[in-house]
Amino acid sequence: MSDRPLRVLVVDDEPLGRQRIEDLLHREPDVEIVGTPGDGKAAVEAIQSLHPDLVFLDVQMPRMSGLEVIRTIGVDRMPATIFVTAHDTHALEAFELAAVDYLVKPFDDDRFEQAFLRARRHATSDDSSLLRERLLAILREPAAVGNDQQKHTETSRYLERIAVESRGKVRFVQASDVDYILADGPYAELFVADRRHLIRESMQALEDRLDPARFMRIHRSAIVRLDAIDVLHKGAGGDYEVQLKTGARLRVSRSRREDLERRLRA
Repeated sequence: MSDRPLRVLVVDDEPLGRQRIEDLLHREPDVEIVGTPGDGKAAVEAIQSLHPDLVFLDVQMPRMSGLEVIRTIGVDRMPATIFVTAHDTHALEAFELAAVDYLVKPFDDDRFEQAFLRARRHATSDDSSLLRERLLAILREPAAVGNDQQKHTETSRYLERIAVESRGKVRFVQASDVDYILADGPYAELFVADRRHLIRESMQALEDRLDPARFMRIHRSAIVRLDAIDVLHKGAGGDYEVQLKTGARLRVSRSRREDLERRLRA
């Protein structure tokens, strides 16, 4: 086993996804993050030029998927790989049958640690034949992984669950249960019925990752689930507020007022 750090490449088209893995890797000893490409084409170039020991590879990426990255590089030349996927049910069976390491978004710290330790052991071993067999097994399952990609692209673009940490444990809140979100410095506060959850995410990042058909940013410090709105109040001075079914009232910025009215009429 080499004394040098484990060289890791993180490939994901979503900045939040890359940052999540980077943050977890920073906790690991003897790890060097050599690159964080945001698309498949850049991933191919990085793998060929940087020669990482381990790749975290997003499966669902526009233009060139993670599986197409493997086909382009060639199974024989691929480093140890941890797939990162938003797939569920039968698609995961292909990964399990091939005994490859994979993470399902959103994943918790323990699941990451389990996959990373397995992949580290494999990356630092001299047996590459097992990796080839595993990757070939995945590539032979187009119905389970490859052909389903288009169908899952739209839904996997948006958050379905949001990870929240409490007392050392990570739990998941369904995005559809979030009534509204308020900015709180570097944090965001999720309001779910009578509960509040504080997460370290920017409002911009959340706005980008929440389904715009269901959520709207109505103020620089507020995002609301549209079907949670009960009443739109028009103030005498031109100020607007929304009243939610829970009774909560949120200010609407003037620049977003017309768009909100249009969305509510739709």
